[in-house]
Amino acid sequence: VQLVESGGGLVETGGSLTLSCKVSGGPFDDHAIGWFRRTPGKERDGLGCYTDNDRKPYYADAVKGRFTISSDKADNPVSLPMSALKAEDSAVYYCSAAPFYSAPYFSRSLFPAYGTWGLGTQVTVSS
Repeated sequence: VQLVESGGGLVETGGSLTLSCKVSGGPFDDHAIGWFRRTPGKERDGLGCYTDNDRKPYYADAVKGRFTISSDKADNPVSLPMSALKAEDSAVYYCSAAPFYSAPYFSRSLFPAYGTWGLGTQVTVSS
């Protein structure tokens, strides 16, 4: 499985940006594609995932209402539209694949399931 993120860039506070994760090298039965971000000196921050099992997104509480995750199906680009961006949303954003993922939620306890990562795309929110 290979993942490539795109769509990052510079945006003003309050603006919107949509990231995309292109997934290839399948099949992807029972995979989840998760979105994460990292800023220097901080722990990896999980945003949410889209599961092939039930074709639904699940989110971390911190981003509910501002970020959404969508896909036509798990092996098409998995999008992360972000709105009302804040300076603290500045980070490198990564997508990752977790095989055999059937949990109907997104939780830090399941982060170790994500074993394949893209190289990331930088998002910078100017204040």
